[in-house]
Amino acid sequence: MSDDEFASVRLVMRRQRISDAEALFEAYADPELMRFWSSAPHRSVTESRDYLAGGPDDPDFRGWTMRRASDGAVIGTLATMRERTGVQQIGYLLIRRFWGQGYAREGVARLLDRLFQEEGQRRIFADVDPDNVASNALLKDLGFTLEGRLRGEWETHIGVRDSFIWGMLREEWPAR
Repeated sequence: MSDDEFASVRLVMRRQRISDAEALFEAYADPELMRFWSSAPHRSVTESRDYLAGGPDDPDFRGWTMRRASDGAVIGTLATMRERTGVQQIGYLLIRRFWGQGYAREGVARLLDRLFQEEGQRRIFADVDPDNVASNALLKDLGFTLEGRLRGEWETHIGVRDSFIWGMLREEWPAR
């Protein structure tokens, strides 16, 4: 695998491509799933293509598409953004019909292995809406520490929202 790809037991993660828009539109158009995302639900595949093509302006952003190893089905995304040397913020999104099968946990765990063991990052954190029950439970289950609540932190398509900040240090992540 190249630097742009990595894998777990059931998943293959590769750098995002504009051509992933068709498969990811199922998630990007889902109002309930996008409730806690940084943008409103997409209205068309073209909007999803533009979203993937534009990407963040920050050159320290990296995004991967998660695919099932068994059949290549696109199931979601993983992302990291360098905040400062040794510190990365993570994000993830899973198409609803793949929920409840352990894919998000497996993908995020493999990303943590990569960031901590392979890249030598010292701290990983996630910024999550307090009402995003599934995401908060996943991070807690993976061993992240709830470090705080930022009140009125984000102005989003659903209004001004608080943020939970979940953090983990390299020495807190067991090699999997």
